[in-house]
Amino acid sequence: MDVTRLVAVRHGETAWNVDTRIQGHRDIALNDTGRWQATQVARALAGESIAAVYASDLLRAHATGAAIAQAANAPLHAEPGLRERCFGAFEGRTFAEIETEQPEQALRWRKRDPHYAPEGGESLTRLQARIADVTARLAARHLGEQIVLVAHGGVLDVLYRLATGQALQAPRTWQLTNTAINRLLWTPEALTLVGWGDTQHLDSAAREESTT
Repeated sequence: MDVTRLVAVRHGETAWNVDTRIQGHRDIALNDTGRWQATQVARALAGESIAAVYASDLLRAHATGAAIAQAANAPLHAEPGLRERCFGAFEGRTFAEIETEQPEQALRWRKRDPHYAPEGGESLTRLQARIADVTARLAARHLGEQIVLVAHGGVLDVLYRLATGQALQAPRTWQLTNTAINRLLWTPEALTLVGWGDTQHLDSAAREESTT
């Protein structure tokens, strides 16, 4: 059957996530919470049939993918095409800093101008084309199977929009939680949404730890 099941996972938390600092292509490691989240999502997916795990080659995603691959006994592949949107000169800075220093640039970013790219960075239209291409390329290798894609918030946002027909400039009304489980179906004709933002593995583990 010409269907590939996709599990899309955002990497675990980093110190820059906590600081609301723009990561983009900067190679930031998981913090303690992020490593715990990676362990929990790996446990949640361990019992599923997974043909392969493809993770962005950036450390925060690759480490999350490694935890999932080990638990599922599945091969892990580094995939640069799953990297976060490149933010160029904005990387390493907070949105508040950009808003203060470059208010016009910040406004175009906040309004989700699909053709706007920070200096040295990537526009939303280019990001969407990249993610649509890499998703189709990887999914086509695994027809009739399930694979895991471990990536970044911007990548997950694009996948949601591709699967639901939401425009790039439409305001986001869905969550992009670190290590939430998101499920999609890919066929050569379309990408469709099955389920989004499942954090039961994080909530239940946190509750268990709070009672011990």
